[in-house]
Amino acid sequence: MKARTRYNQLTTDRATFLDVGLECAKLTLPYLLVNEGDTATHRPLKTPWQSVGAKSVTTLAAKLMLALLPPQTTFFKLQVRDDKLGEELDPQVRSELDLSFSKMERMVMDSVNASNDRVVVHQAVKQLVVAGNALIFMGKEGLKHFPLNRYVVERDGNGNVIEIVTKELINRKLLAGRIPEKKPNEVSAGGGLNARTGANDDDAEVYTYVRMDKDNGRWTWHQEVDDSIVAGTKSTAPKNASPWLVLRFNAFDGEPYGRGRVEEFLGDLKSLEALSQALVEGSAAAAKVVFLVSPSSTTKPQTLAQAGNGAIVQGRPDDVQVVQVGKTADFRTAAEMINTLSQRIQDAFMVLNIRQSERTTAEEVRLTQLELEQQLGGLFTLLTDEFLKPYLNRTLMVLQRSGQLPRLPKGIVRPTIVAGVNALGRGQDRESLIQFITTIAQTMGPEVMMKNISADEYIKRLAAAQGIDVLNLVKSMEVQQSEQQQAMQQQQQMELTKQAGQLAGTPMMDPSKNPQAMEMINGGAGEEAGPPPQ
Repeated sequence: MKARTRYNQLTTDRATFLDVGLECAKLTLPYLLVNEGDTATHRPLKTPWQSVGAKSVTTLAAKLMLALLPPQTTFFKLQVRDDKLGEELDPQVRSELDLSFSKMERMVMDSVNASNDRVVVHQAVKQLVVAGNALIFMGKEGLKHFPLNRYVVERDGNGNVIEIVTKELINRKLLAGRIPEKKPNEVSAGGGLNARTGANDDDAEVYTYVRMDKDNGRWTWHQEVDDSIVAGTKSTAPKNASPWLVLRFNAFDGEPYGRGRVEEFLGDLKSLEALSQALVEGSAAAAKVVFLVSPSSTTKPQTLAQAGNGAIVQGRPDDVQVVQVGKTADFRTAAEMINTLSQRIQDAFMVLNIRQSERTTAEEVRLTQLELEQQLGGLFTLLTDEFLKPYLNRTLMVLQRSGQLPRLPKGIVRPTIVAGVNALGRGQDRESLIQFITTIAQTMGPEVMMKNISADEYIKRLAAAQGIDVLNLVKSMEVQQSEQQQAMQQQQQMELTKQAGQLAGTPMMDPSKNPQAMEMINGGAGEEAGPPPQ
């Protein structure tokens, strides 16, 4: 089947999700998702009447991106399987392996930091929050993002992707020599669609058809223009290292596409948009100043209009009135409802709002932020499974094939994701541990805490909660005891030397008065020298 035909078939299942995504984008960030016709004709986008939706989406997308790809630490860890230590791996070699794995992790993160991956991932995360779907292609030149209006997917009964078809508009001059030249009066295969959307006739519709080959279990794809395969576009990839990452924000059984965060609170956003528009337009009408002059009055409207500030004119006050809207109470009700809706939306999108008071403490701010971050736990689960794991597998395979990274032994080393929901779990353990120790120290005193709490175990648990490797960093009990013994021996030697110096300064240590004491200090040197001369 041709890629264009398959794309048109699968757009039927996508239509409902695309319509909802377009409605969500109009209330938050309109440029994220637009109709194909609006893109081709460059129609201006309508600006929302409120900015709460845009701020909420931007804040949540930034939090998700920094949690998935943290800039300061690695989002994964290479670990040796414990069940393989006694069989194929000597336990004594594990410390050297951990150091080597840590170096490899830094090499991978250096490669990620040098690329534009975070920029593309941030764009995809905003699409996930608004439309609930995004597609990322990990090519040789970096990542490429496809919004929902430019791709379709097909899944099996278990929710696994089996088909992907993307659509792009590329100028035919860029494809010269790779596709047959178009005759002067010839209409392209997608001519009907271009005529409907108003696309430029010089643009070629490039379809990329991605399929899972059931025979060999590999991904295969190629590109088509005018129902003809473009030369040099066929490629394959292993099943577990596919460069095509189909992302969803919320997944539901039986649906090929996901649902976004904005869709869950679409009712509040619609109400906020309508109230904001009414309040802005009503405020503009209330701010307009119009004077009414009675038709039977002696005061002329022209005289009133030409009168300057502080001028004196003839007339009666009853003849002139000002038009008043008289909707102050109604505006107050609308403003209070807007504040309520804004607070609900910001709470749902993890926007931190601190209670404004003179007694707001740092602990209250910390607890509020921690409570908001804990709400991200359910959102991380799907993103970790559909984005981080395939992204890591593909990155490791590319670096290993290019020789920048050594190959890992199969079955012994296992990459583990330590970002997302796992990072939230570690943060919860860290906060609980610190709060437990602080409570004991404040209620029972530092002496009781030092007596009942093992400092060595506390340091190890705190390092584990923060994801820090304690190898060769924290001293073991044997090393501490050895250093303590050495310190005690040095202190004893210093005490003996000090006592010997004090004894040497006493009158009894005078050689002429007490030669026997000097012989004891000098180790009996007087006996070796023989008796004193007569």
